[in-house]
Amino acid sequence: MNKKFLSLLFLTVSFLTFAQEKQEKGIAESINEGFKPVADAWGSFVFYSVKLGDGVQMPLVIIVLLLAGLIFTLLFKFVNIRMFPISINIVRGKYDEVDHVTSDVAAGDPTPGGDAIETIRIEGEEGEVSHFQALTAALSGTVGLGNIAGVAVALSLGGPGATFWMIVAGLLGMSSKFVECTLGVKYRDVGEDGTVYGGPMYYLKKGLADVGKSGLGKVLAVLFAVMVIGGSFGGGNMFQANQAAQQFGGMIGSNDLSTSLIFGVVMAVLVGIVIIGGIKRIGNITEKIVPFMVGIYFLAAIVILTANFSQIGNAFGQIWDGAFNPKGITGGLLGVLIIGFQRAAFSNEAGVGSAAIAHSAVKTKYPASEGLVALLEPFIDTVVVCTMTALVIIITNGDGEIMTYGVKSPDGVLATSKAFASVIPWFPYILTVAVVLFAFSTMLSWSYYGLQGWMFLFGRSKAADYAYKILFCLFVIIGSAASLGAVTDFSDAMIFAMAVPNVVGLFFLFPKVREELSRYLNAIKSKKA
Repeated sequence: MNKKFLSLLFLTVSFLTFAQEKQEKGIAESINEGFKPVADAWGSFVFYSVKLGDGVQMPLVIIVLLLAGLIFTLLFKFVNIRMFPISINIVRGKYDEVDHVTSDVAAGDPTPGGDAIETIRIEGEEGEVSHFQALTAALSGTVGLGNIAGVAVALSLGGPGATFWMIVAGLLGMSSKFVECTLGVKYRDVGEDGTVYGGPMYYLKKGLADVGKSGLGKVLAVLFAVMVIGGSFGGGNMFQANQAAQQFGGMIGSNDLSTSLIFGVVMAVLVGIVIIGGIKRIGNITEKIVPFMVGIYFLAAIVILTANFSQIGNAFGQIWDGAFNPKGITGGLLGVLIIGFQRAAFSNEAGVGSAAIAHSAVKTKYPASEGLVALLEPFIDTVVVCTMTALVIIITNGDGEIMTYGVKSPDGVLATSKAFASVIPWFPYILTVAVVLFAFSTMLSWSYYGLQGWMFLFGRSKAADYAYKILFCLFVIIGSAASLGAVTDFSDAMIFAMAVPNVVGLFFLFPKVREELSRYLNAIKSKKA
């Protein structure tokens, strides 16, 4: 067994021994209480709200993300709709011959030129994973608890109408994903062994230098790197581990500290085994987990909708009416619109820049090809999965037993679980599996995002690589066993603070994306001819 992995395992066990010596209200609450003032100040800064009417406010960062999506949709002539068929065909492999450089390496040489096996590099071709693997790796970072718990919270606050505005925001987010992921591939670095280093850090630094704004690019790149590291430890790790541990403990009827610690150690070891293998292994795992967990969730939703087929039309009617004529919702039309937009932005992270890191590792010579693949991500995450969840809740909440619209649901996961259980009594067990898998896959993707930021700041040495991965696995245990509200709030705010430097860069660099899209479409036309 790998010595470095054994070291990781030893550290996790040592941490478990240390934690067991503490009382349940020991170190966790001390960290939480000490960090709270910082978290509150940072959260207030990031989620500074603009007053749009009586009792209606909207975080400025959400306005920035939505405006970016709208502007890019118009600038690229509705690329989110116009290029949708081509995006599907790219994932299907229809344009592989156009997209990939033909290898001239002799058969039988598995690692020509001394390439590292774990990077699965193909000679003459840059990148580490396929289009499908890159898509699932990015989806695993967004499809998750937000689709299960977040939708229920959005419906409780904004009623069925919030679903309509979630869909609109998801469609606009497709254009932002296209722009940022095209840039991620265009400005990535590829090491001699084929390892890919990419994401906003690189296109902010290198891309803005291309347009004569080198100083600004360096500052924005460092800011983004710092924030993505913080976000990876919190929202991309501790929050996921904590929610999965709570759901698991609830299922087995034991939510004490020892159970949470054991769950955390097991999860940390599993995460460690995968992330030590890099993006290749993450891609291999996520391409199996993501379709599986989305498939299970989707199938359960289909069963419920089929059993209540006659009510589907009425549910869509409630969504349409609630979007423009909301009743009992604070802020009326504007209030329900804001709630829907917020949930979509938090769910698919379009414009935040995180997904560009995963998509940068794709094997391609045309950056726009991966940008077109990436625009499918908000569609699957928000337009499909979130809508399915909303329909199930709306249909099963006909008598108001699941929630009262206009009154915030205290626990979104339980509300969704109750909605599914009303038709499929044993579904909470399936939901537990789904929550654990969603959390696991999200941690895998965010470990890669944080690692890229870490190595951008501290160098690409093996020591830096394993230092981050060990820290990440330790935070899995901390997140599972403790209630670290302030820390995770701070980290979630860091995730959305990433949008500020990222969107600034996107507006300077979108002409480069236009050039790349034209180049790729011309290559497709030439191949057809």
